Amino acid sequence: MKALISVSDKTGIVDFSRNLLSLGYDIISTGGTGEYLSNNGITVTDVSKITKFPEFLDGRVKTLNPIIHGGILAKRENNSHINQLIEFGIDQIDLVVNNLYPFQDTIKNENISLEDILENIDIGGPAMTRAAAKNFKNVLVIVDPKDYQNIINAHSNDQIDFKFRKSLASKAFRHVSFYDTLIADYLANENEKHIFSKQKTNAWELVNIPRYGENPHQSSAVYKLPNEEGGIVNSTKLHGIDMSYLNYFDADAAWVSCNIFEENCVSIIKHGNPCGLSINNNQTEAYLEALSGDPVSAFGGIVGFNSILTEETAKKMEGQFIDVIVAPSYEKLALEILRKRKKTRVIQVSKNKISNLMIRSVTGGFLLQEFDQYNDFSENWEVVTKNKPNFEIMEDLKFAWKVSGLIRSNAIVVAKDKTLIGMGAGQPNRLNSIRLATNSKLENFYHGSVLASDAFFPFPDNLIEANKKGIKFYIQPGGSIRDKEIINVANELNMIMVFTHRRHFLH
Repeated sequence: MKALISVSDKTGIVDFSRNLLSLGYDIISTGGTGEYLSNNGITVTDVSKITKFPEFLDGRVKTLNPIIHGGILAKRENNSHINQLIEFGIDQIDLVVNNLYPFQDTIKNENISLEDILENIDIGGPAMTRAAAKNFKNVLVIVDPKDYQNIINAHSNDQIDFKFRKSLASKAFRHVSFYDTLIADYLANENEKHIFSKQKTNAWELVNIPRYGENPHQSSAVYKLPNEEGGIVNSTKLHGIDMSYLNYFDADAAWVSCNIFEENCVSIIKHGNPCGLSINNNQTEAYLEALSGDPVSAFGGIVGFNSILTEETAKKMEGQFIDVIVAPSYEKLALEILRKRKKTRVIQVSKNKISNLMIRSVTGGFLLQEFDQYNDFSENWEVVTKNKPNFEIMEDLKFAWKVSGLIRSNAIVVAKDKTLIGMGAGQPNRLNSIRLATNSKLENFYHGSVLASDAFFPFPDNLIEANKKGIKFYIQPGGSIRDKEIINVANELNMIMVFTHRRHFLH
């Protein structure tokens, strides 16, 4: 039996090669791998002795040869193939071990030249791996060092069956596909990175397998984008039990919602929606104000910070049940306080380059769209009522408008002093959302607050309902066929209303 070994990642390859020799394999290898194995006492035959042709073009051409690919691709059950091997003096190759040039590691280096990057695009490796995977019924193909022991065990126990071979082949094709996707994405021009092309591929790496998905009967997994070091999936758990599927989902909502603001912000998330959110120069005050927005819903929620979590804030969080705490970093004493919690996950997250592509599965395929960007510009907004907002009211309107894009439609946000004090989410009509967002029975509770709607008011009854609670300041996209009627009602009720001419649905 003959094994062809050419690997970039040499983890475990020496021990594996020794085991192959003990099983009766002769080892063929390429330059760098062959030298490494020889230096570690492994007897190898250089591929150039098999092909009768030296490596050339600075090593670009090594295994791209009919003697190598004929030995891999020949069908053992096909007499014509076997006779052709005999005619040309080609030996069968029974096992191929290959992993590719480190393209992914190479592109991490921001100072590396394009020429060096191109040299790290493997050609012979993918061709050899694909050939072996295509002929998996006759050739074992190994791309992952973690499979070395499985191969030895299967040989020893005579368990190399069709299912085993087919599984290795599938893994090999995924390995090459991932590699090619990295290259395609890197070489794309900036304006092509997220273009909706005819063919779309994604390269993702497994991060974690949670205990289950949204429900115990659902399996789940967490993947990361290659070379992405920021964001929730790349977070570091500093304390607490393992993250669940929904922990990742809600923690991401907490992280995104507080980081769309440049000011010091605290966000409290429950089931993907902010139930508390506040901006304040003092982090502790921001936390307390966010908590006051809906202390009942905040129970068991996820709390996100966009600044280093302080000891003072950690002390104020004592006694509040929190599922996950998300922050870019923690003061030492704050972390000591938080580690006294038995189960609360305390995670540290780095800012990341926000992907511009949102993917959602549907039956039979996927829906792709750009992420909604929170880059509305107030200078493009239009005050459509006779009364105009002062500076403080406009600042609250800007705040509420941003928050409305974070909440599931039909979204209504009520805010005051850059603090969320009420919200309605996910309702089949906007009137229900307004009633949910304004359900406080405290007298004058909504005096001086502002209301934001993620999409236009379809009828004047939305304004009338909110006006019953004393709300006089509104921001919405506009665009209803009843806009004139709604503006007239707003003027009659002595309101102030701003049109943004952009909606922020989030389903």
